[in-house]
Amino acid sequence: MPKVLIPKVTDLGEFSVSRVLPNPVQRMVGPFVFFDHMGPVKFDAGAGVNVRPHPHIGLATVTYLLEGRILHRDSLGNCLEICPGDVNWMVAGRGVTHSERESIEVRSKPHSLNGLQCWVALPREHAEVEPNFLHVAHNELPHKIYDEVTIRLVVGEAYGMQSSIKTFSPMFMVDILAGKGEHIERPNPEHECLVYVAEGGINVDGVVVGEGATAMLPAAGNITVLRYSRLVLLGGEPWVDAPHLEWNFVSFDRDRIEQAKRDWEAGQFPPVIGDTDEFIPLPDD
Repeated sequence: MPKVLIPKVTDLGEFSVSRVLPNPVQRMVGPFVFFDHMGPVKFDAGAGVNVRPHPHIGLATVTYLLEGRILHRDSLGNCLEICPGDVNWMVAGRGVTHSERESIEVRSKPHSLNGLQCWVALPREHAEVEPNFLHVAHNELPHKIYDEVTIRLVVGEAYGMQSSIKTFSPMFMVDILAGKGEHIERPNPEHECLVYVAEGGINVDGVVVGEGATAMLPAAGNITVLRYSRLVLLGGEPWVDAPHLEWNFVSFDRDRIEQAKRDWEAGQFPPVIGDTDEFIPLPDD
């Protein structure tokens, strides 16, 4: 039977974020330790996403938009706009800083945002790798199309497709459009698998998972699409040990997290190139 996960909804003022992972009943799924759904939200002109520079260690971030655009800048010198369907894969490793804002063209008009942000933990042996960044446009990603089903591989390996993005452990993330009555095979039965219903609704072994809901799928789970739907499935090989997660830092060593906190307070992280006037301070608690 599928296990439905109840997200924690946080109001950020101009929009809400639904945090699926970490979850009280499911700390991580494969290497995924963090999963946020931003929106959907409609912004007036002059409003929108405005995340000041902040640091990361020990993880790779995946930004994947269903609607809207975000302007990414980082301490590696990258500055580009993330469009719907594109993949932003940023490996923090030993330490990176980035900001997420909007271009003048987007912010000057009414606009919408609907997207996913995930953190992928790096295994112990890769936790301190050199920071790296890769952007892959939506039309360059592997696709599989049959009947009324379209599958896009976002990252990893699934359904016989392989991403060009180098990952550090077995994993997958796919975006699926499917018509009513279609049956979706659960990918990689040896992996843990989470399904997020971005639009529509599905039936998994007699349990209905509706729009905006998230569930862990059993190894032999059968997905039947109840109406036109858009699904995001993600997961990976189960991890025996879970890393620590505090603020924006992931590590198997608590002392490493404390060092990262001290480094951020002392200004020891590299600055975001082209965005140095502001930053997010370390939380008090």
